[in-house]
Amino acid sequence: MTRVDSASPSAGPLTYAKAGVDIAAGDAFVDRIKPAAAATYRPGVMAGIGGFAAAFDLKTAGWSDPILLATTDGVGTKLDIAAETGLHDGIGQDLVAMCVNDLLAQGGTPLFFLDYFATGKLAPVTAAIVVESIARACAACACALVGGETAEMPGMYGEGRYDLAGFAIGAVERGALLPRRDAMAPGDVLIGLASSGVHSNGFSLVRAIVARTGLAWSDPAPWDGADGAPLGAALLTPTRLYPPVLRAPLAAGYLLGLAHITGGGLIGNAERMLPPGLDLRIDWQAWRRPALFDWLQGAGDVPEDDMRQTFNLGIGMVAIVKPQDKDRLIADCARAGVEAVLIGDLIAQ
Repeated sequence: MTRVDSASPSAGPLTYAKAGVDIAAGDAFVDRIKPAAAATYRPGVMAGIGGFAAAFDLKTAGWSDPILLATTDGVGTKLDIAAETGLHDGIGQDLVAMCVNDLLAQGGTPLFFLDYFATGKLAPVTAAIVVESIARACAACACALVGGETAEMPGMYGEGRYDLAGFAIGAVERGALLPRRDAMAPGDVLIGLASSGVHSNGFSLVRAIVARTGLAWSDPAPWDGADGAPLGAALLTPTRLYPPVLRAPLAAGYLLGLAHITGGGLIGNAERMLPPGLDLRIDWQAWRRPALFDWLQGAGDVPEDDMRQTFNLGIGMVAIVKPQDKDRLIADCARAGVEAVLIGDLIAQ
């Protein structure tokens, strides 16, 4: 017979707290994060944290004929580095970025966000740091943090470990949905927007490479340009939020397609924009690959094909535009503080 021994409570009356779940701590945590969530308010929000569900009024938010978009994602094994280093402040931005950047690829504006935080035993300070980071990222994207769920599940997670999932709802006016495949043609160009680092994909390989080197997370990052930053902190650089960067180009209506470069790499994601009969022609020498990726490849002896399929290699978002709009997009991105470069074009198959 199998013995079930999840929390090993002592003899005597059992309570939920003795089983490992502290409702009072959970309530205190919610009270702490309410101001951070309230700071993300945007027109359209009717109900936020504290109710059983959130409500959003699209008409009040200014939409006339909207199509709703929904995305969900997590942070993955990047969370292990956060847990092992105690650096949790940027993980919330990773979560938001992985969801809202996907909305953006359909031409969508993020409206509201919900998070799911699961752990074995709630550490209120750590959880609050994470959720406050989520709120800051939402505010940067004019996206309301309207609620979420905190799950305390003794025995499911190791000490100090947690998992995150996020859910973003956005909207796009019917005529602005991306990609605009019917408008694409041979000669249209690919513009790559710089990433901020590894973002949130490929960390199983990153962790295996670091383990092979024997480096500690506290050791100086060993690639050029790291400026002595600890390895763990450098790898935890948050995923770039692209909605603020592309707000003006989306409003101007000259983008033909967008691809968020996540798992599958540049080709695997950019191909998702294309209509039948067109293909990508990428100039892999068109941008300087960040030294971080050169170090990962060398330290792990990673084949080039694996690098291209696993990592963004310095390009976190790809746009398709007509040739005459190339300079306009590059300038719009520069004004938003992000480098963008011509990395290829479309060709007939």
